[in-house]
Amino acid sequence: MDGVSRPGGQDSWAGRYGPRDLPSPRRAARALPQVEAVPDLVIEEVTTGFCGAVVRVEKTPGGFTVTLEDRFRKHRVFPLGPGFLFEGQPVELVRPQSKPQTTSSGTPRTASGSRAVQGLRARVAREGRIYVEGKHDAELVERVWGDDLRIEGVVVELLDGVDYLPGIIEDFQPGAGRRLGVLVDHMVAGSKETRIAQEVQQGREDSVLVLGHPYVDIWQAVKPTVLGFEAWPRVPRSEEWKQGVCERLRRKDPSWPLDPRAAWPRILAAVTSFKDLEPTLLGRVEALIDFVTAP
Repeated sequence: MDGVSRPGGQDSWAGRYGPRDLPSPRRAARALPQVEAVPDLVIEEVTTGFCGAVVRVEKTPGGFTVTLEDRFRKHRVFPLGPGFLFEGQPVELVRPQSKPQTTSSGTPRTASGSRAVQGLRARVAREGRIYVEGKHDAELVERVWGDDLRIEGVVVELLDGVDYLPGIIEDFQPGAGRRLGVLVDHMVAGSKETRIAQEVQQGREDSVLVLGHPYVDIWQAVKPTVLGFEAWPRVPRSEEWKQGVCERLRRKDPSWPLDPRAAWPRILAAVTSFKDLEPTLLGRVEALIDFVTAP
């Protein structure tokens, strides 16, 4: 033998590889379930993670596109076809059988006024967080913005006092992808809360945002008319505010609880949507959600 492989010989491809060793023809890709892009259908685009409701389907020179609207009313346009998730499962988005229509005025909304997301699973929690001062603040935020926060994967935690904020920020180590939003009670000019907020944000403007409302307590962010009275009582600084409020409301309404712990469930139960809250609080919470969920 001269050491040269011969066609058909022992060292040839045919000799070294039998039919079982050769790769089999590639199986046809499994067909994705088709879902019609009907108005108000909530869908997620897999490449960008953009989640929103179908607004319209349009024909373009390059093919059909679908426009989605997220909870912030932002629109994004994507090619119709595969590359979407519906209820967590990959699907192919197709033209609706009937003529596409824009979303109706009767679109279901969450308590915050955002488009209601039906059947969508909550996202894995983001690294970003929103801190609020206390339990009542957290419960009120959950009641109005809970659905939105779960969709966006935002966790709300308790601050238990603005004095703890510098230590929380030091432990949290905010930065790229780890934004921290903080809602503070009674943050007015010249207050301790305002001073601490300015200090902790200095040099961290891209990763820490502290916003405050002017109310003595989160109770005041609930419109008093929702509870059946015209205005929250004025309480001298020498008195504990919540206790003073309960005593004054009890004088006008014998059914009002004297114990603030019993009064809060009554206040919270009266809140059914964002319309029951003061606009100042609405703007602060929406701004914090936008901040921690920004790309």
